[in-house]
Amino acid sequence: MEMDEHQPASPAAVVHRDPAIDLVRFICLLLVVAAHCMMVSPVLQKDGTVVTVNVLMEQSWFTPVAWGLMIVPLFFVLGGVTGLQSWRRLRAHGGTGFDFAQLRLLRLVRPAMAVLAVMWGGLWVALLLGVHPAVIQLMTAGAAMPLWFLAAYLTAQLSIPVMARLHERAPFLTFAALVALIITVDSLRGAIPVLAFANMVFLWCAVQQLGFLMADGFFEKRSRGWLIGAVVSSNLLLGLVTGVAVYPGNMVVNLNPPNFSLLLLGISQTATLQLLQGGIRRIADVRWIQGVMAVAGRRSMTVYLWHLPLLVGMSGLLLLTDVPKPLAGTPEWWWARIPVFFAVVTLMVPVVWIFGRLENRPTAASHARGPTRTAVVTAAVVVLIPVADAAFNGLTLALLGGGAACFALSVLLLGRVPTPLLPPPVREGAESPERRRPTLPEPDLRANLET
Repeated sequence: MEMDEHQPASPAAVVHRDPAIDLVRFICLLLVVAAHCMMVSPVLQKDGTVVTVNVLMEQSWFTPVAWGLMIVPLFFVLGGVTGLQSWRRLRAHGGTGFDFAQLRLLRLVRPAMAVLAVMWGGLWVALLLGVHPAVIQLMTAGAAMPLWFLAAYLTAQLSIPVMARLHERAPFLTFAALVALIITVDSLRGAIPVLAFANMVFLWCAVQQLGFLMADGFFEKRSRGWLIGAVVSSNLLLGLVTGVAVYPGNMVVNLNPPNFSLLLLGISQTATLQLLQGGIRRIADVRWIQGVMAVAGRRSMTVYLWHLPLLVGMSGLLLLTDVPKPLAGTPEWWWARIPVFFAVVTLMVPVVWIFGRLENRPTAASHARGPTRTAVVTAAVVVLIPVADAAFNGLTLALLGGGAACFALSVLLLGRVPTPLLPPPVREGAESPERRRPTLPEPDLRANLET
């Protein structure tokens, strides 16, 4: 099943930066922020409680629009491209799967640890100041919606060393096996509802494999007609399975737990990305856009994790002021989404400046080359337990604090709190530091090869 066109690229080829990746990821982030600005609409009741109305989900036109703008699969495709490149680079320098897991955990857990800790502290202060507990719980649940993505994305990223090995041996067989598992889970979800959550692994790993294929040039070698055919056929099949009610037509409903419809969407988006890549690269080569990407590309996880807590917090504070608040769904409310969006973006600037450095490339602590395998596995479990709990059951204030503590413990277990890289002392008979092969990414490795 192996084919020459799927063989791993050389390390030199792997480090080449594709500016289109940063630009597409940035556009996707803006779309996510804009969509959430159109969803959050809190209303203060006379008894001091707050209810929210998801205006966007109630619009009849949103279902077909969500079909075209559901960009979550594209995030996993891009993660597959960059993740495979990072893994191959790390492996070429002598790194192991546990080194890769350590780096991925630190890059994702440190920013999440900060947002959970700040949310927990801020909401406790609000509770002590007399804010109704129901309001606190509503804000906690609303601001934590991105955590399901963190759980799924982290799981998919940690699987990259194993999935990359399978991909290099049998790319199409690996993809077909994942598709079979997805369909099997979907077929049994009616009888065993909890089984549907298994597709948070199978589905997103399959979409990530599309990124592997893109990284190896599979889609680049296909003709324009083939790519257009992939877009048309995947959307026709998607229309068929939603039209006969095998899956809901609303892609947001299909998101958690995910199902086969999102894989079809991912195929369509991957082929579309390849079709548009020439134009995207030309736009990405514009000098001022390169400057924006140089900053935004390295802070994408910070933006994703913080935008919704900032939006929920800002909306909650506005309820306590005399600022005119139009009724949800009215023309005035829709026009107000524009200043709301720019207000969130403005609030993101100081947050990214303060917390964005947590996404910096982790450096080795001076006391050890790296943690033991047991420490890496334990750190992954410590992180995934509270995140999975929040994804399945919703986030509470207690779980918010517990999650922040678990994330902090994970960082300590990994043993590479960012410290200057110092040469370790050489013991008698030990290997010289100069002869050791580094396992961490090079300092100048670009953001879209790290995230």
